[in-house]
Amino acid sequence: MKTAIRPWEKEDAKQLSIAANNENVSNNLRDGFPFPYTEKDAEEWIALNEDKEQPNNFAITADGQVVGGIGFLQKENIYRKTAEIGYWLDENYWNKGITTEAVRLLVDYIFSNLDIDRIYSEVFSTNPASMKVAEKNGFHLEAVHRKAIIKNNQVRDAYVWVKFRDGL
Repeated sequence: MKTAIRPWEKEDAKQLSIAANNENVSNNLRDGFPFPYTEKDAEEWIALNEDKEQPNNFAITADGQVVGGIGFLQKENIYRKTAEIGYWLDENYWNKGITTEAVRLLVDYIFSNLDIDRIYSEVFSTNPASMKVAEKNGFHLEAVHRKAIIKNNQVRDAYVWVKFRDGL
């Protein structure tokens, strides 16, 4: 499958709402990601990301179909050369290498377009597949924040995976 990342478009709302409306996807994401995920949620997300001069949230596509989302948040103040990334994928497309490729594309985009030296991802202890995605992209495990997350009333660890700009 041909994987790409691109800015969100209004026409993506239907596909986004279908791909995101999955409890297994939601269980591995922060509470701001709604479940159930409606077409109205999709329209609001796309509107939030419209017309950005420097996009930071993207659709993941496989063979032209929206199958997930990926993005980054550039930190501020003393952390201004750091970005946090996050991503999710429609469960129907898990274990096909799509997320690994999407993360590679996002990392390349960040290092090519921004003055960022450090990229990290916090992964729930219950999501070993996401840890493999980070590892395959050259991230290394920097820390385990014990009992740092509460998701669905369960306390979990957060695994912090990090990658540095080449030469650092």
